Amino acid sequence: MAIFYNTDRLPDFKNAVVTIGTFDGVHLGHKVILNEAVKYANKTGGESILLTFEPHPRKLLFPDKSIQIITPLEQKLELITAAGIQHVIVVPFNKAFSELTAEAYIKDFLVSQVKAKTIIIGYDHRFGNDRQGDINLLKQYATYYHYNIQEIPAQLIDDAAVSSTKIRKALSEGNITDANTMLGREYSFIGNVVHGTQLGRTIGYPTANMKPIADEQLIPAEGVYAIKAKWNKQELKGMLNIGYRPTVTNEMRLKIEANLFDFNENIYNQTLEIIFIERLRNEEKFPSIDALKEQLAKDKENAMQILNSL
Repeated sequence: MAIFYNTDRLPDFKNAVVTIGTFDGVHLGHKVILNEAVKYANKTGGESILLTFEPHPRKLLFPDKSIQIITPLEQKLELITAAGIQHVIVVPFNKAFSELTAEAYIKDFLVSQVKAKTIIIGYDHRFGNDRQGDINLLKQYATYYHYNIQEIPAQLIDDAAVSSTKIRKALSEGNITDANTMLGREYSFIGNVVHGTQLGRTIGYPTANMKPIADEQLIPAEGVYAIKAKWNKQELKGMLNIGYRPTVTNEMRLKIEANLFDFNENIYNQTLEIIFIERLRNEEKFPSIDALKEQLAKDKENAMQILNSL
C-alpha cells in the first residue's frame, strides 16, 4: 500500500476506485464500506483508493468544539491497510481546501488530481464549501467527467455513523466490552511513559504513567481496567487506573497509570500501546493506604482471571 500526503503529486492510478471519509475508528461498519471498495476494484481491474482528511475537518470548521478521536492518523492508516485498501490519500484539510466550491471539488480535485474512475459514496456524503455538494451533484457530472458512481446502501452508511457515535459513548462511559464489539478489536492508545510520583512503587504496585501521543485521543471513563500492553515486541498483562487518585492526593489532575504484571524494566520516555480488555470497577477513595493495597490485590487477581481466559 502507498500513502500519499501531497495531492499535487499523485500517480496515474489504474482505473481508480475511490471512497471518501474520515473513517475514525475503522470499525465494523466502516469495514463493510471498505470491503465494497476492495471488491469493486477487484471486479473491474482497478486500484482501490481511500481519501481521508487530516486534521479532522471538524477541528477547522468548528474550532470552538473539542474533538475526541477514536483512531489517530497512524493507527487509522494501519487499520485501513489491514482492510485491503491499496492506496490512501491523506488530504490536508486546510482553509483553502475547505473553501473549494462543490463543482471545483469534483473538477479540480476528484477528476484532475485523483483521476477517479469510480466513486463509491453514501447518500449522505457532503462536500465543498458550506457542504453544498452531494451524491446528486456527483451523478449530475458523472457523464461529463467520465466517472461512475456506486452508491453505498443507506443502511450500511447509517450503521457506520451510528457505530462511531455509539463507540464514543461507550468509551466515555467505560463500557469497554460494547466498544470493542463494535470496533471488531480491542480499543487501544499509544502513549509515552512519563515520570510520576513513584508512590505505586512504595506500596508494591509500580506504575507506568502514560501520556497519550495524540492530544485528541479519546480516553475511556475513569476507573480500573484489565489491559494488555505492547512494548518492544512483547505483549504484557496488567491493570490500569484512569482518575485522580483520591486516596493519596487532592490534586485534581487526571492520571493514567498502568501496573504491568511481572515486569520491572526501566521504560521511562519509551512508548507503550495500552489495549483495553475489560473495566473492573470505578475509581474509589479508600480510608487508608492499607485498604487501597488490599483492593489492588483484588484488582490484580480479577484482571489476571480475565486476561488468562482470553
